[in-house]
Amino acid sequence: MSDAEHGYDHTTVERRWQDRWDDENVYRTPDDAEDPTYVLGMYPYPSGKLHMGHVRNYTITDAYARYRRMRGDDVLHPMGWDSFGLPAENAAKERDTNPHDWTMDCIDTMRDQMRSMGFGYDWEREITTCTPDYYQWNQWLFTRFHEEGLVDRRESEVNWCPSCETVLADEQVEGDAELCWRCDTPVEQRELDQWFLAITEYADELLDSIDDLEGWPDSVRQMQRNWIGRQEGTRLPFDVEGHGEVEAFTTRADTAYGATFFALAPGHEIAQAVAERDADVAQFIEEEADPDGEEPNGVATDLTATNPVTGEELPVYVADFVLSDVGTGALMGVPGHDERDHAFATKLGIDILPVIAPSEDEIPDVSESAYTEDGVVVNSGDYSGLDSDAAREQITADTAGAAATTQYRLRDWGISRQRYWGTPIPVVHCDDCGPVMVPDDELPVELPEFINTTGNPLDAAEEWKQTTCPDCGGDATRETDTMDTFVDSSWYFLRYVSPDLDDAPFDRERANEWMPVDQYVGGDEHAVMHLLYSRFFTKVLADAEGLEHREPFENLLAQGMVQLDGSKMSKSKGNTVSPQRIVDEYGADTARLFIMEAAQPARDFDWSEQGVRSTRAFLDRLHEQVTDLTAGDYDGEKDTTAEYVASEIDAAVAIAADEYDDLRFNVAVREAQDLSRTLRGYVEYVENPHAETVERGLHAVVSLLAPVAPHLAEELWETLGHDEFLVDAAWPEGGDAEDAAARRTLVENTREDVRDIIDVAGIEEPQRIDVIVTPEWKYDALGIAIESDAPNVISELMSEPSIREQGDAAASYGQDLQENREALTRPLTPETEYETLQRAAWLIEREFDAEVRVLTAEEADDDSHAEPGRPAIDIEE
Repeated sequence: MSDAEHGYDHTTVERRWQDRWDDENVYRTPDDAEDPTYVLGMYPYPSGKLHMGHVRNYTITDAYARYRRMRGDDVLHPMGWDSFGLPAENAAKERDTNPHDWTMDCIDTMRDQMRSMGFGYDWEREITTCTPDYYQWNQWLFTRFHEEGLVDRRESEVNWCPSCETVLADEQVEGDAELCWRCDTPVEQRELDQWFLAITEYADELLDSIDDLEGWPDSVRQMQRNWIGRQEGTRLPFDVEGHGEVEAFTTRADTAYGATFFALAPGHEIAQAVAERDADVAQFIEEEADPDGEEPNGVATDLTATNPVTGEELPVYVADFVLSDVGTGALMGVPGHDERDHAFATKLGIDILPVIAPSEDEIPDVSESAYTEDGVVVNSGDYSGLDSDAAREQITADTAGAAATTQYRLRDWGISRQRYWGTPIPVVHCDDCGPVMVPDDELPVELPEFINTTGNPLDAAEEWKQTTCPDCGGDATRETDTMDTFVDSSWYFLRYVSPDLDDAPFDRERANEWMPVDQYVGGDEHAVMHLLYSRFFTKVLADAEGLEHREPFENLLAQGMVQLDGSKMSKSKGNTVSPQRIVDEYGADTARLFIMEAAQPARDFDWSEQGVRSTRAFLDRLHEQVTDLTAGDYDGEKDTTAEYVASEIDAAVAIAADEYDDLRFNVAVREAQDLSRTLRGYVEYVENPHAETVERGLHAVVSLLAPVAPHLAEELWETLGHDEFLVDAAWPEGGDAEDAAARRTLVENTREDVRDIIDVAGIEEPQRIDVIVTPEWKYDALGIAIESDAPNVISELMSEPSIREQGDAAASYGQDLQENREALTRPLTPETEYETLQRAAWLIEREFDAEVRVLTAEEADDDSHAEPGRPAIDIEE
């Protein structure tokens, strides 16, 4: 039996509303917004079909964008395509087509799928990075960066993927095994002429301003700090025998007297020179050196290096744990106070000396492990007795040629890629003039026809390569490297504000109005590359092009993965779930709602077919509820039961708003579902429901679900008698979220107490349940205890006549308050507590089929167990 036969017809409903939204252009964003809110999901690579990770990401942004619209904001919620990249080039080669056609076919498929999901994008702002009208601005920005002194071309040792046949940025080399991020092939090192963007010029600002990104996850901020890797330290000049001074960077100049060896990276020029005459060194460098090995390894040379602090001669080693591109490619080895140096010294039999101690009288044993903490300097001549900070400063000042310096892990961004499907770098090479920028009026430099060949297809495009020099007019050749595709995504969010602008990459005035992006959503796999580069571009554009904001994204949500049986969905594992199948079988709203209710957006969650079916069943029941209301004839009075339902409506609206604000969509959805159940229970419990209450409640349920299940929400909104789109409607009026939560807690605790008493006492058929509200003097006592700062609150309580006259009861309650002072919270007022329980009594009556009385303390025979927020319970069998 299909869903259409036992519930609403999702196919008809969803297509109907998608067509109507398109016809009315309801998602078009005005250029001049009065209250702008920019909501953005990281745009996808057009791989051919949406996967569940896409669906989750874009459901999050769509739900938040829809919610902000209902709160009155002008929302910019665009979509585009990160459409350059090696996978399309490889796919085209395999299929004997070209990357452009392959990519555009994939985009058409994915766009159609996004429409079928009901994502509310302003498609008039769509961008596609592989089109000349986009990538010409990559080239224009490259020229501006060059004018700002932020572009450089130099020979450099680069990461080379032999499978992809292209250069990788450091950030694209993954794991200790140093594998290509795309194909998991081991990465090699090569010397190539490369174009670099000088991101290191902004290293300090990129690092320091991380503290201001309060709307970003702490984990992402820390990853960026670690990647930039700023270290304050000292450069010490060691005189290496026969080779002059070689500087070594150290953060621990205070340990200089503990240096027992000097180490060079295998790629260091002195190590290379020694290898030419020393077979052992040559063999180590060529065959044994493994920077990713589990333990450090090295080989001795016949050189010595003079410690500039102590004057001692140290043996020089070539060691694989010293890296050419970190620091100076040389270091002083202090095995007593560095774990890595300790392991190396232990393996090669090098002396290990302690020169830092917790105190002068407590010299650490460093034979088995290094002592790595700061402390007091010992065994260090005139510096002995100084603390580590003072010793570092003094040794740096006293040592000839030494200098305090700052070092970074971050390297300049090499953007050259030896492939076809990317932005051509706008440079020509002239024998007389050297590299020359292509003038702005000759941009874009468009890609030639694709040639299916090995290596870089642009090298084979002979006619395209041959050109003239813009400076001298002589013969020249075009640069055949294309840009790293992370250039495309480093500023794409700016293009959305003015996608059709033909004389600049973005409209500065509009960008200053819309930026920064209020809410950005994407996976934390982009925590370093994309997010760091976007921050870099934004800062450069603020300096060079007048952007008013120096950070691109105010709030960042890194969404969790969709898993199946505890593992990330992937084609290689064969554990994917097709979004299209779910849409066809259950509907887009079901898929969206299940994804949003399953877990908080930042958490991973397991896909469950049973969960999907349960979600669909809820939507069918809601459809039936609204249909029954419109067909029914409710004309009951607004009694205390209806008043309880009305209060729950206010509570659900208020609490859901708070949860949507904080992106806790699963809690917001649960509010709507709970309210729906409350309304069903009310209609079933009373003989004649109050029509206005039920109608208002269903309006609220539909509105609360509208951001997540927009198609059915629009259908039910129309069924409830509205002509305008729900997507344009205002968020419903509600109550105070904090007050609503307190009332709910009171009711739920009371119901739980009744259950516990019945269970413990073994009461099978309760006849009457009395719920007794606390006497007023206990509220007064609790208020005094909360406000009091006296060491012992009991004496202060007893100074109040109305409390003191309660005798032993007051003393006992006062003792309880004293013991639990740290956990005391202000309750509802006595009147509100009584009113809330009166309205909720029907819930207890319905559950236990017993008469329920809510009594004041004066009306009850025994109120001794009642406390504020925890009424006494008396059950009669």
